[in-house]
Amino acid sequence: MSPESEDRSEPVQHPEPAWVKHAIWWRIYPLGFVGAFPEPPTGPARPGEHRLLRVIGWLDHAVALGASGVALGPIFASSTHGYDTLDHFAIDPRLGDDRDFDKLAAAAHERGLRLQLDGVFNHVGRDHPRVREALRQGPGGAAMRWFRSSADERGRVRLDTFEGHDQLVALDHDEPGVRAYVIDVMRHWLDRGADAWRLDAAYQVPAEFWAEVLPEVRRSHPDVWFEAEVIHGDYAAFVAGSTADTVTQYELWKAIWSSIEHHNFFELDWALQRHNAMLATFAPATFVGNHDVTRIASQITDPRHLPHAVALLALLGGTPAVYAGDEFGFRATKEERAGGDDAIRPAFPPPGPDAVEAADAGILRLHQRLLGLRRRHPWLHRARSRAEVLRNRQYVITLAADGHELALALNLDDAELPLPPAPILDSDAATANLTGAVAPHGWAVMSPP
Repeated sequence: MSPESEDRSEPVQHPEPAWVKHAIWWRIYPLGFVGAFPEPPTGPARPGEHRLLRVIGWLDHAVALGASGVALGPIFASSTHGYDTLDHFAIDPRLGDDRDFDKLAAAAHERGLRLQLDGVFNHVGRDHPRVREALRQGPGGAAMRWFRSSADERGRVRLDTFEGHDQLVALDHDEPGVRAYVIDVMRHWLDRGADAWRLDAAYQVPAEFWAEVLPEVRRSHPDVWFEAEVIHGDYAAFVAGSTADTVTQYELWKAIWSSIEHHNFFELDWALQRHNAMLATFAPATFVGNHDVTRIASQITDPRHLPHAVALLALLGGTPAVYAGDEFGFRATKEERAGGDDAIRPAFPPPGPDAVEAADAGILRLHQRLLGLRRRHPWLHRARSRAEVLRNRQYVITLAADGHELALALNLDDAELPLPPAPILDSDAATANLTGAVAPHGWAVMSPP
């Protein structure tokens, strides 16, 4: 084996910023959150409405929930849904302007909340000025070098697109100008108050590109945190090759809802063994819902089992994120059609005591309790799990790191789940009235006896 291949097989150890150990994100999709996309029946959001400021009214909710940061979906000028960017240096006029962003960043930091931005750097919208310039110049033009292109059967050069979406034109990441542009964009918004970046569709971008860009950004902003969107493949290898701090843990997301819905904790245990291996080198970004997937309350059709997913999100190792609305028990299904994301990206009302109609107060309190427990045990960030009881419908795991331990017991069965005596830190109401067992369809968090 050559030295080069040995280097590629070993993950690169990049120390994440110290603040991430305590990070719990509240994730929102801003254009939908403020009713700017899709357009409401009364007409499109107009420039000058400063809708981004509406997010400030929800920051106290994020704090009360137990979050330590707000993760924003795309906020830069775009044609439609935010992922068809027109100008990475400008706030989408449907949301507001630079001053609105400055106010939001200041308000978040006043409350001790970090701010993450969504960086769409794999592609741009077809109406992006540089795309138009490339099409005017044609092959050989300086602007054309910014984009991947290919020739059709007649020899005509066409710009490549992202996964067949004609309005999303793929950038060429071998072009030095693209690399310099992305570095400038990241630094610009970090200077204005951002603390972290989500790297949209990072799996479509060569890892070598990130390995050149991210360390350069860290030179001026050493406390920045990079979360790369990666769906399939070798997560640890991507982190090693890209120098990103983490990736989105889609494997675990799928295993959580699927194992609960289909009463098969063996699936979750297998995923957690892989999760443990990742935690040896990086802390994955964990979630049970986001702006691209069916709501967790719709994925798990038995409402008695929704708390089990919340407990897993709150206690498993990694950096967790709650998708806005999941804490209220929102239900919605993603559909593979035009507009199929709209239901999972709804508008939120102005904040207030009864702001969200039909909110599940019990699920909200559950999130607050379990996220509060996690904040009191920050070592859970790197906690690995081991199975103590593993059956299709019953699962007890020990979570351990740095000499600390907690246990989580999950019961999907009609029968009680017997447990050895141990102090109960939190549980469902029925289990709280038992001794030495978890109630049918219940759950419990325990400290060592």
